[in-house]
Amino acid sequence: MKTHYNRLAFSIASLLSLLLLLSSCGLTNNYAKKGEVYKELYAQKPLSILVMPPINKTNKVEAKEAVYASLFHPLVERGYYVFSPILAQELLQSESAEDAELFIDGNLKPFDNVFTADAVLFTVINKWQKIVLTNTIDVNIEYILKSTKDNKILFQRSADVTVDCKVANTSSMLLNLVANALATALSDNVVAARKANGFVLSDIPEGKYAPLHDKDQDTPAQPKDITGRVNL
Repeated sequence: MKTHYNRLAFSIASLLSLLLLLSSCGLTNNYAKKGEVYKELYAQKPLSILVMPPINKTNKVEAKEAVYASLFHPLVERGYYVFSPILAQELLQSESAEDAELFIDGNLKPFDNVFTADAVLFTVINKWQKIVLTNTIDVNIEYILKSTKDNKILFQRSADVTVDCKVANTSSMLLNLVANALATALSDNVVAARKANGFVLSDIPEGKYAPLHDKDQDTPAQPKDITGRVNL
């Protein structure tokens, strides 16, 4: 009986040890440090970023402009020098180089030579869908930051975001309809793009012009693919 009890105790202890090991592995994966996830970015320490016009795989033409216009500030706030999207687009157009699809898998050295950019940010809009019944918009965007020195990926994430475009209800049904229509027409595209960009780029390691530059390597990194729901 004692032998049986000892074997049972040993089995339980072994099982608990295994569960603890698996749990530790899971925690390690869930809370990987930025220094591990973005190792190449910390090694190259890019100072300047050129934002390319988004690659729009949807039929929503306005999505491209909304995303492009709202990428500048999140990167600047993270401590990077970012070329003005307006000026950059004009120069890209003059060089017939505004089509990001032609460069996302190609040699980026010319962007270093022309712009003196250390890295180029590509975005791919995979989904931009307005749901009329729920007054929401679903957005899926992929972000890829690549080095102009060796084409290596420095940062890559995607965001699947649902933006709730509803506004506060009033006592008038007509006013509700007008208010919702105005909110949707004027701001849902911009807000959806801004929210998605903010979610994703908040995880990029801080650049030279931010206080935690090269000091945030032990900070937990967010998941590579994130989902969320935000309000206007």
